[in-house]
Amino acid sequence: MSAVLHGLGAVLVIEGLALALAPLRMEQLLQAIAALGRDARRAIGLTILGLGVALLWLAGGL
Repeated sequence: MSAVLHGLGAVLVIEGLALALAPLRMEQLLQAIAALGRDARRAIGLTILGLGVALLWLAGGL
């Protein structure tokens, strides 16, 4: 359970930094993502999911 909380905390810190340091860039990124088609967003999401699983596996977390 502790590892899950550490992981969630790290994600929140990174997301918070992105929003605090570059709010305009984040807004532009969200607009660019919204302009993509549903299939492209799904492919990006699945790619990010796969990379995350691979990183956790390499780190010994899975």
